[in-house]
Amino acid sequence: MFTISAIVTFVIVVLGLFVIPGPAVLLTITRTVQGGKKAGAMAGLGIAAGDFIHTLFAAAGLSAILMTSALAFNILKFAGAIYLLYLGIRAFIEKPADPQLPMVAQATALQAFGQAILIEVLNPKTALFFLAFLPQFVHPGHGETFLQFLILGLIFVLLSICYTTSLVLSVHLLGRVVKRLSWLGRWSGKIIGTIYIGLGLKVAFQSR
Repeated sequence: MFTISAIVTFVIVVLGLFVIPGPAVLLTITRTVQGGKKAGAMAGLGIAAGDFIHTLFAAAGLSAILMTSALAFNILKFAGAIYLLYLGIRAFIEKPADPQLPMVAQATALQAFGQAILIEVLNPKTALFFLAFLPQFVHPGHGETFLQFLILGLIFVLLSICYTTSLVLSVHLLGRVVKRLSWLGRWSGKIIGTIYIGLGLKVAFQSR
């Protein structure tokens, strides 16, 4: 269904995105600082659960489009590539912002889990990203597309859980490092912009 090179590329791109201290990373760190390892781990699980819900929505919607028209699917896939290029160019030229921990109220581990799910599910940028990102690795000729989406989503979720868990376990070290992330703030736009642009160009070259 998937070639080894496709899976490796997908994993590398996902890990590259995780490295940048985005809202999910900062929320996990905040919950760990406030409520300890359990709260941080539950927040990470909540974020992963929210991402899987986005995967299900993307899989159901895009698979339905494919069943209706392969041409429509390819058009949507190309539109997703353009969207990723747009995100990459914007991230590349934007002025860097200093990473700051979000201001959130104290919460139990269970509350942290539920709130993380809501925050991730209700984030429209996350929904758009999954609609643009996952189709770039789905090929109708390689088997059932819905199953391909689910497999990619599960890989994404497992990588997310592993990454947020490592953050929670390293929170004391990260607590000191986050305060000195100015250098990463200066380069984060360039890093994530390069990832988005590279993925968008990959699709453009494949279509030729």
